[in-house]
Amino acid sequence: MTSFPPLKNDLLLRAARCEKVERIPVWAMRQAGRYLPEFREVRSKHDFFTICRTPELACEVTMQPLRRMDLDAAIIFSDILVIPQALGMTVEMKPGKGPTFPGPLLLPEDIKKLNTTPDVTAELGYVFEAITLTRQKLEGKVPLIGFSGAPWTLMAYMIEGQSSSTFSKARAWLYRYPEESKSLLGILTNVIIDYLVGQVKAGAQLLQLFESHAGILGAKTFNEFSLPYLKLIASKVKSKLSDAGHATVPMTVFAKDAHYALEDLVNTDYDVIGLDWTIDPIMASKLASSKGKALQGNLDPAALYGSEESIASLTKAMVKQFGTRGYIANLGHGMYPDMVPEHLKKFVDAVHTCSENSEN
Repeated sequence: MTSFPPLKNDLLLRAARCEKVERIPVWAMRQAGRYLPEFREVRSKHDFFTICRTPELACEVTMQPLRRMDLDAAIIFSDILVIPQALGMTVEMKPGKGPTFPGPLLLPEDIKKLNTTPDVTAELGYVFEAITLTRQKLEGKVPLIGFSGAPWTLMAYMIEGQSSSTFSKARAWLYRYPEESKSLLGILTNVIIDYLVGQVKAGAQLLQLFESHAGILGAKTFNEFSLPYLKLIASKVKSKLSDAGHATVPMTVFAKDAHYALEDLVNTDYDVIGLDWTIDPIMASKLASSKGKALQGNLDPAALYGSEESIASLTKAMVKQFGTRGYIANLGHGMYPDMVPEHLKKFVDAVHTCSENSEN
């Protein structure tokens, strides 16, 4: 087992376990990315997936936001679509269009073309190497977060072939080919479990699962084609780590726009429930506290387009609603490419300022 520098700031991990903290921890989804000029400079020299696949580059861009602001966590720079790549699919990142699959899954027979049981270490070992390297480079400053896309979200991309406001082709599969859809979701689930376990063994100290397209499902389809797989991932990752004699780490699930599923998610094995900006903090806090779960979120990312005074005011109001126990401050989704880095710093500083002197 790799030896890492001792952790100096464990606020994120304590908050995830609903323990007392001196101040609320804060980080931001997509905090390493296109809004940073230094990231754009790296990106101008390298293809997107080359950055993901090169541990030194992934480490560098993971560290960039921490040099600018007092964040309480780093999240490894990667992409959720490395898993379809591990299954043998080609994914390209096209400027102005985003991820594109030249050969998406058109019919259930196409599943047979996939490498359904990949050697995760062989296919995704570059992520593990990046995590180990970054843990060393962080020198214990803050915890490192690992992550994966969730099965339904990955399936949606693999069938649609690109991002979509409706993912109608992928949703059609759920009605036309329900059993084949479940087979594909099961394949993805097994790979995700091994991938997340590998990340922890490589040095990740908290895991986040992104069900980014939960909101395009209704309650019935979510309960059939998303929730069972989310639950299985949490329980299996923890049991596999325990069976291997490895300490488990807190796990966060972020099911964007799944308002109808909040109570169900609170009843899973996830330690932290991520919230988008449309969910009421007070309602969510009542649900979460009844089950001893922590919450993460949920400032509207667009709030960062406002003035620094407005950002500070909105942040203070958000923190007041969530309270200081079992809470990780974050945005309700990721940073947008045209945002001003200084405004994210204002958000981070505002969280700390308004929570440092609160009763925890």
